[in-house]
Amino acid sequence: MLRAILSFFEPFILMLLGTVVIASLVPARGVYADIVAGAADVGIVLLFFLHGAKLSRAAIWEGARNWRLHLTVVATTFLVFPLFGLALGRLPGLTGAVATGMLFLTLLPSTVQSSIAFTAIARGNVAAAVCSASFSNLVGIVLTPALVALLIGSGVGGQGSGISLSAVEAIVAQLLLPFVAGHLLRPWIGGFVARQKRLLMIVDRGSILLVVYSAFGAAVVEGLWHRVSPEDLMLIGLFCSVLLAAVLAFTWLAGRLLGLPREDAIVLLFCGSKKSLAAGVPMAGVLFPAAQVGAVLLPVMLFHQLQLIACAVIARRYADAAGVTETEVSV
Repeated sequence: MLRAILSFFEPFILMLLGTVVIASLVPARGVYADIVAGAADVGIVLLFFLHGAKLSRAAIWEGARNWRLHLTVVATTFLVFPLFGLALGRLPGLTGAVATGMLFLTLLPSTVQSSIAFTAIARGNVAAAVCSASFSNLVGIVLTPALVALLIGSGVGGQGSGISLSAVEAIVAQLLLPFVAGHLLRPWIGGFVARQKRLLMIVDRGSILLVVYSAFGAAVVEGLWHRVSPEDLMLIGLFCSVLLAAVLAFTWLAGRLLGLPREDAIVLLFCGSKKSLAAGVPMAGVLFPAAQVGAVLLPVMLFHQLQLIACAVIARRYADAAGVTETEVSV
């Protein structure tokens, strides 16, 4: 029994939990916070550069043409998720900025790097995952502020709910351009990158850890733990767990009902069930007053940890079912 329990806590999950603890005890401050945030950005850029170099043009084209899958992911992210969020909002317990953060969580776009990572571990359609996750983030630049204005209130915090040009520029600079650059250089470096599976794993997992440490540490510096009681934290964790379980069940069932191939069903499961901490942090900074951002982001950060832990376990089970060994895993 103990071995079965410990099997869920593979090294990456333990590193995630350790990162949260370290960010709570020793958050980056001042110039060091800028350095950590910059390192996280570099990691994401490098990740997309390497994936662009690894994927063949035929695979990218095949992934981009799968519109039924992409539209299902977007519908799950921006329609099904908010409906679940509104349903949870009717339950008693959470109030104020934390309750707002719970709904805000459901309005965010999907993750990119971790969706691709877990799809790759599970031997899903990586090209389609790149397209679905990137498309979700690009659409989210418009839809998330619009949904916040519609469901939470127009002109949140007196700052308006307009679209941030800097957020659009960040997505283009950190995701699209590195991917294109890596793909254009594929004839020269593609073979080398394809052989460096462990390098891809290190880059992806390292970028996730840096983003978690940077965002969580920033909230701690703003006094997060002084404003949120242990009871609030437990309730948020419960609500996030219920939300994640409901969406995972929905995406799994939707893949079955739509008759998606195994590789595409994996994409829907991982891309459709996630919410982006990397997108949520800057969006919250634009849409909410500075004093509320930490509390608003708490559900996002807790959900982020839960989704990574759950999806790491699920991806490993898919990999085991496909007969993939640890040394063959690349993300």
